[in-house]
Amino acid sequence: MPHPSETARTYPHKPAIIMGNSGEMVTYRQLDERSNQGAQLFRSLGLKAGDHIAVMLDNRREFLEICWAAQRAGLIYTPISSQLKSDETAYIIQNCGAKLFIASTAVADVAVSAAAAASTLEHRLMLGGIRDGFEAWEEAVDGQSDEPIADQANGVPMLYSSGTTGQPKGVFVPPVADDVNTPHPLAGSLGLVFGFGEETVYLSPAPLYHAAPLHYTMMAHYLGGTTVIMEKFDPERSLALIEEHRVTHSQWVPIMFVRMLKLPEEVRDRYDLSSMQFAIHAAAPCPVETKERMIDWWGPVIVEYYAASEAAGATMVDAKDWLEHKGTVGRAILGQLHVVDDEGKELPPGEIGTVYFSGPQASFKYHNEPEKTAQSYNEQGWATVGDVGYLDEEGYLYLTDRKHFMIISGGVNIYPQEVENLLLTHDKVADVAVFGVPNDEFGEEVKAVVQPQNWVDATDEVAIELVEWLRDRLSHVKLPRSIDFREALPRLDNGKLYKRHLVEEYRAGARDDTSS
Repeated sequence: MPHPSETARTYPHKPAIIMGNSGEMVTYRQLDERSNQGAQLFRSLGLKAGDHIAVMLDNRREFLEICWAAQRAGLIYTPISSQLKSDETAYIIQNCGAKLFIASTAVADVAVSAAAAASTLEHRLMLGGIRDGFEAWEEAVDGQSDEPIADQANGVPMLYSSGTTGQPKGVFVPPVADDVNTPHPLAGSLGLVFGFGEETVYLSPAPLYHAAPLHYTMMAHYLGGTTVIMEKFDPERSLALIEEHRVTHSQWVPIMFVRMLKLPEEVRDRYDLSSMQFAIHAAAPCPVETKERMIDWWGPVIVEYYAASEAAGATMVDAKDWLEHKGTVGRAILGQLHVVDDEGKELPPGEIGTVYFSGPQASFKYHNEPEKTAQSYNEQGWATVGDVGYLDEEGYLYLTDRKHFMIISGGVNIYPQEVENLLLTHDKVADVAVFGVPNDEFGEEVKAVVQPQNWVDATDEVAIELVEWLRDRLSHVKLPRSIDFREALPRLDNGKLYKRHLVEEYRAGARDDTSS
């Protein structure tokens, strides 16, 4: 399991990075040289091992060059979602204590405003151009030596939660060793299970600022594979890249499956996907019908795992076992699973509660958030990220939703994810968010906001049609009392719905109606 600098010496001309749309390629020698230059630049700016930097970039080759430079310099690097607003970005920069902020012109307006509000910053660099307060990354790095710095160390990412239920939290998992050549933490676990190695061609269709795309891409480099990075997800282009580059491994989120399945059948059948060995999916539970159709289409290469940035534990399930336990996210492969009620009592199979992991790996902390860290552990030291679900008799885990999003209507617990997963399978629905809004009689009622496949379907008649369609498939207590339409929903590129803003908007509207 060599550091990519070792692969650069062995196979200097082997592609390390191929950009999916532009075709731009970075060889292992170039990745080695550019990451050395980046590390040299960091030292010239006075950054030392253990310092924090923040990065806000679109998918581009420099993203990975910068991450590898930070890794070699022993820095703690925080990728920030390019979808965030300036106040959210400034919060993360400030919270992680970044001394350097690197952004691209694609997010220039947000970056300039956020940087002005972050007092910890000492340096600001921009790719693709400059704006007030920023210097050019290219000019700063090009003049640096491409030799390794004298004091290389093992830097690690510190990623932030999506902020779907509140302020994002920095998840810090310290490096297992300071040696720059320390293997990637996934290499001996999921990397081994999925067969990553020198022959791997890994397709990453998602933004690199998310945990799984970043970790898997860097793990592929640790193991000498080639990564194909999509600048932006496009369902048909994904299929074309699999055929063009003979992709062996890929990672997806369920909404990507949904959008590929909604391609015309003749388009889906146009591409040769036979090179695929593992199509891994995670980040959000997959609707049962969607996964059934994907297995019918792609075969047994579909594999699912459930984990979080906190690395408290993980489950996994292959296609064969999933077909025998439809809806599961698998059995534990890291840590031990527990389902616990609100009083802290462990529940028997079939009963819904909060999902916890125990074991020596369940030891993470939220950066500068001791109270939130403490709230994630129970008296036994088991850890949770707030997901709700149940176990069956064989130890397979089924997720129902995040605890924060549960709707209580007339004393009945309703999990929005069930309604969302069902509506996503309707031909006229491209995306959907379901949540609770105030109701004078029942406390809360179910609200659905739908992004239609075609905007001409954003009508009262279609809203009635969807409710009637659900009525044949769901208990009446789970039915939305009303459906609104939006041209686009705030779904993050990691597959998670950014529902918090929608919920706040609707609840504020309900308060305004009451006060008037």
